[in-house]
Amino acid sequence: MIGRALRTLLGIPLVFVAMCLHATVIMLAGERDLSEKALRSWCRIVLWVSGVRLVVTGAHRLDPKKSYVFVSNHTSNIDVAAILAATPTPLRFVAKKELSRVPFFGWAAKRMGHIFIDRKDRSAATRAIRRRIERGFDTGVALFFFAEGTRALTSELLPFKKGAAIAAIDTQLDVVPLGVAGAREVLPPTGFPLLTPGPVAVAFGDPIPVAGYTLDRRDELVAEQRKGVEAAILVARAAIDS
Repeated sequence: MIGRALRTLLGIPLVFVAMCLHATVIMLAGERDLSEKALRSWCRIVLWVSGVRLVVTGAHRLDPKKSYVFVSNHTSNIDVAAILAATPTPLRFVAKKELSRVPFFGWAAKRMGHIFIDRKDRSAATRAIRRRIERGFDTGVALFFFAEGTRALTSELLPFKKGAAIAAIDTQLDVVPLGVAGAREVLPPTGFPLLTPGPVAVAFGDPIPVAGYTLDRRDELVAEQRKGVEAAILVARAAIDS
């Protein structure tokens, strides 16, 4: 308990200072390779401070020359750092608008082209995503969604939102399901948790081809996404236990 308390008390200020420094680099560089390196560097610091041993499976399924729409479960604030550290493809997150107001973090994220939406206004959220889609994506840059829309407080998946399916159909980008396991044990989603070192696994599932899906069939694609994420979570849990 004492070790966890010290790690938390000393680690949080270090993460905050690193965030400010890396965010400054991103704000100056904009949507460039330097910003990608800075973001991933900060994520590695977060994982190091938290005592995370990252386990990655299935990344070989990704074509580095292709763009995708990624969908994942969400159990902890550590998820973002683990996913960014595990994914070779540059990601643009779709996140709640409240995060855009966080000093340094929100400013840098907006500068990089991440998307912030009002979850209470579905039409505005859809417009925000489509505006980003209309700007286009460089080869290899992908959209990322936490499919449940928020962190789940138990091991059970929440209902999936439709935004990822609509974005995939609009862009005609295949969907890659991700499963994250172990993050909740390192940093629980509620209360004032202490950092608990341990393994976090990120498992990439088989890409789901989007060809043939239309907006009228978006519910079918949502169902396929959920199946893919559920399967990836099982792989991630097995990776931790092995």
